[in-house]
Amino acid sequence: MNLPPKKYSALVSEIRSFNPIRYGKSRNFKNGAVSYLSPYISRGVISLNEIAKLVFERYHPKDAYTFIKELAWRDYFQKVWEAKADEIFTDLKHQQEKVKHHNSVTAVVHAKTGIHELDAEIRSLYERGYLHNHIRMYIASVTCNIAGAHWFKPSQWMYYHLLDGDPASNALSWQWVAGSFSSKKYYCNQENINKYTGSKQQGSFLDEEYEKLVNMEVPEILKEKENTQLQTQLPKSECDLSHSIDGTVFIYNSFNLDQEWHKDKPGTRILLLEPSHFEKHPVSEKVMRFILDQSLMIPDIRICVAEFHDVQQAWSNANFIFKKHPTTTHYRGIEETPLSLFPSVQGYFPSFSAYWKRAEKEMFKMDKNKSLFD
Repeated sequence: MNLPPKKYSALVSEIRSFNPIRYGKSRNFKNGAVSYLSPYISRGVISLNEIAKLVFERYHPKDAYTFIKELAWRDYFQKVWEAKADEIFTDLKHQQEKVKHHNSVTAVVHAKTGIHELDAEIRSLYERGYLHNHIRMYIASVTCNIAGAHWFKPSQWMYYHLLDGDPASNALSWQWVAGSFSSKKYYCNQENINKYTGSKQQGSFLDEEYEKLVNMEVPEILKEKENTQLQTQLPKSECDLSHSIDGTVFIYNSFNLDQEWHKDKPGTRILLLEPSHFEKHPVSEKVMRFILDQSLMIPDIRICVAEFHDVQQAWSNANFIFKKHPTTTHYRGIEETPLSLFPSVQGYFPSFSAYWKRAEKEMFKMDKNKSLFD
């Protein structure tokens, strides 16, 4: 399924017709009834809060339980990022065990692992910019727990190609699989892959019981490693910083492409693409094109390839308004805090289970006549 840029109204219509009950029953299967909302969530086109409101218009929390819980993982990861900042790009709770190198695995990068479904999905990632969440876990497990790669470099490689790339969800999910942000490592075997992808492969290096996989020597096909070079091709800037601007400047970025945000208020609207950010978190040409095309849904927006500090200096008479996000801590101006999934559940939680214990209670306070979110 291709994931094109979409208008906010189209997303609302899709969510209103989405069936979370079907999702709950089939989400782990490659062809399950997933929502495909992740690129639009990551890019700030629609929020978790708005999605939950729309789902609860038609479904009781118990019917939407699994779907909302999966949305909650993303909310939780954002809270961890807010609390721990760049620490999330290091082993957060434990050092990853049995690390053999800090590079990417050549067979994974080139889709030649010999696991047919994984190779096909990696090729699809390059073509479409999307992977089912279960496939992401499989790839991370093979890379970290079978091939012995440290999670960070391979996680950058995957993030580079994902239209829905979210630094927190990506890094912390890889850490969860590798055991540096969880109590144990996640393993998959061929039987599990066959079950959830519909494949029938036998005889691969994953065609073993889990007990054998834990102590397996690195298969020959996974031994070669490479230092993947990831660079972002930034577009041409449309902002002239030599001319001062007065009035209000609304700052959008690759994580805030909200078409509804102050849409009726006058002001200058810029898509700020900071080179320093994309040097730290590089994205592919396909991902950048998606960001740019999605931004075109915002009338009169201009691309501004510059650091915030330089824009602030050049437009010193302007009033800057932006949305709070872990990537905007250095912005200055009027900071607006967007609603989280459950606004009453705030702060850092050491585990998802601790977070969900609070969030679950809030979710079940809802009924069709009362909104927890307003």
